[in-house]
Amino acid sequence: MNMPDSQAITRARIADAAEGLFRRLGYQKTAVADIARECGMSPANVYRFFPSKSAINEAIAQRLLTGIETEVRDLAAGPGTAEARIRAILRLLHVRDRDLFISEQRLHDMVAAAMAEHWGVIERFVETVRTILAGLLAEGMEAGHFRRRDPGRTAVALNHCTMIWMHPLLIADCLSHGESPEAMEQELEEAMDLLMDALRVPG
Repeated sequence: MNMPDSQAITRARIADAAEGLFRRLGYQKTAVADIARECGMSPANVYRFFPSKSAINEAIAQRLLTGIETEVRDLAAGPGTAEARIRAILRLLHVRDRDLFISEQRLHDMVAAAMAEHWGVIERFVETVRTILAGLLAEGMEAGHFRRRDPGRTAVALNHCTMIWMHPLLIADCLSHGESPEAMEQELEEAMDLLMDALRVPG
C-alpha cells in the first residue's frame, strides 16, 4: 500500500467516525477530541489529515451531497422530455432535504448551517445543480418545447422560485409549524405547473 492510499484510508476512517458522532451528538457538539477518541488516535494526528474541524464538517457535507448529485445527474441523463426530467430533479431535491429533516435531524442541522454560512461545498453543489438545470432548459428550447431565453438565468430563477421546497431551514420551518410532507409535495407540484406553463411555447 503506498502512502497516498494509506492517507486516503485514514481520512475516510476519520470521516466515518465524525459522521457517526454527528448523527448521535450533532456536528456542533462533536469536538475533534471526540473524533480522535473514536478513531483511537490523538487530536494532533487528526489534524495531520484535516486542517480544522471545519474541514471535517465540509467532508461530511460533501459525502451527503455527492450521493444527491449522482442522483440528479442520473435523472438528467435519463429518458423523458426536458420538462419531465426538470420536474423529477426538483422533486428529488425536495424529498432528500425533507427526509433528512425527518430522519436525520442532527445531519439536517449541519446542512442548514452549511447553507446559511455559505460553505464552499454547498456553493459548488448549488452551482452544479443550476448548470444541470440550465442544460435541460437549453435542450427543451432547442426541441421547441420551451420559450427561448437565457438558460443559465432561467435556471437561477427556477431555483429561486422553488427555494421554499429546497432550503433545509425553510422546509424545517414549514414542517415544524404543522404542514404535512404530503401538503408540501402537492404545493411543489402546483408551483412546477405554474413555472412550466410560463416556460412552455404556447400552443
